[in-house]
Amino acid sequence: MSLQIDLKDKVALITGVTSGIGAAIATVFAQAGAHVSGCGTHEATSDGAKKFIDSVNNHKQTALYTQADVTVVANLENLVQQTITKFGRIDVLITNAGINIFEGAENCTEESWIKNHELNLASHWRLAKLCKPWLEQNDGVIIIMTSNHAFSSIPGCFPYNIAKTALTALVRSLAIEWGPTIRTVGIAPGFIDTPGNQKWFDSFADANKEKQRTIDLHPVKKLGSPEEIGAWCVFLASGYASFASGVTYLIDGGRSALMQDN
Repeated sequence: MSLQIDLKDKVALITGVTSGIGAAIATVFAQAGAHVSGCGTHEATSDGAKKFIDSVNNHKQTALYTQADVTVVANLENLVQQTITKFGRIDVLITNAGINIFEGAENCTEESWIKNHELNLASHWRLAKLCKPWLEQNDGVIIIMTSNHAFSSIPGCFPYNIAKTALTALVRSLAIEWGPTIRTVGIAPGFIDTPGNQKWFDSFADANKEKQRTIDLHPVKKLGSPEEIGAWCVFLASGYASFASGVTYLIDGGRSALMQDN
């Protein structure tokens, strides 16, 4: 008998659903039977918002989109209130929204440091606090999206790597303090084939060559897909993962296992 994950009648709140990993997470949760409340910085009439709604509706689940800047507390409060007004519950929170802020330790400005802290770290904690009363009612799950930069990095990725490392501590703290009624886990993706990473490759003189060079650093000889990260999220939100809490899973195609001077 095949393993099936059924999240029927569950409600997942996911940030950053208009593209990339967040969009894929929303689709996979809908495939598993969950309703999805999602947010992004784009207007509800944007292509990304429409694609999010269609991807959930196509699996016969209900989608709610709220325009929100996750660094603004009032926006987060509205996001949670809209979700509760629409669905009356929150079972899973996936704090996914974030951007790469790569400036290097010496060249990083105070403005970039603060922006990075607010978006890539503080917003996760603030939204988790707002969702806590609702998650507690349903033995809820928090999934925090960090990065492989939390485990190892390269020059010039400061201050992004600082915030992503701090998120692993947030995972541990919430698991310890809010368990057993709420489980908290983290996911640290490596190179995922998203528009954001393609933009990175396109910054090189030969984008295809740089992409292939990156692929060759992975023992699996491929980049990850957003759908694979979505599947991890659905599994970790399910009863099959009920013993998982306080840990961040590094999903990087084995890149961190290989000494890169080979």
